[in-house]
Amino acid sequence: MAAQQIVIVNTGCANISSVKFALERLGQKVTVSDDLAVIQQADKVFLPGVGSAHTAMASIERKQLSNCIQGLTQPVLGICLGMQLMVESSQESLSGNTPCLGLIPGQVQRMQVGALRLPHMGWNTITPVAGAPLFKGLDSGSYFYFVHSFAVAVSEFTMASCQYGMDFSAALHKDNFFGVQFHPERSSDAGAQLLKNFIEL
Repeated sequence: MAAQQIVIVNTGCANISSVKFALERLGQKVTVSDDLAVIQQADKVFLPGVGSAHTAMASIERKQLSNCIQGLTQPVLGICLGMQLMVESSQESLSGNTPCLGLIPGQVQRMQVGALRLPHMGWNTITPVAGAPLFKGLDSGSYFYFVHSFAVAVSEFTMASCQYGMDFSAALHKDNFFGVQFHPERSSDAGAQLLKNFIEL
């Protein structure tokens, strides 16, 4: 796998070190930055996130990163909250809807899982759509590690789905923007394969 300029966007709302270590295990040199020029010059961009959409979007706005991320033309991968920030809005806020980056149509809503416990935490299987580039070499039914209580409904932009009391988008894709609800950096060999597939796009 050829070395590339890999940049993880420092939103101030992510456990960046685990993503960085996972990429370094694949032989990639990784830069963590909130510098607009550094992000724009990257071959591949990662947008990780943990916590609430409201807090993360406030940090992104404060760092003036919104327009930069929205204008990127290279492949971008959102992870967990980072994927949720890619859609139009999130209900994960005390004040109602939080406007997000609007890169992929969709809305983040609280999961409706009946008697099952939230957050949805642990290993679960995913079902990719045929030919989904991030899931090359991965079987339907591969296990990935999830931690979330909010999700995006299945739509035409769903690249893989998952089931936990309801069907939801485990991965999204539109144009050069990709997102995964699970944590590939915590998902053993399957997660490493997915990160490798993204780097090789």
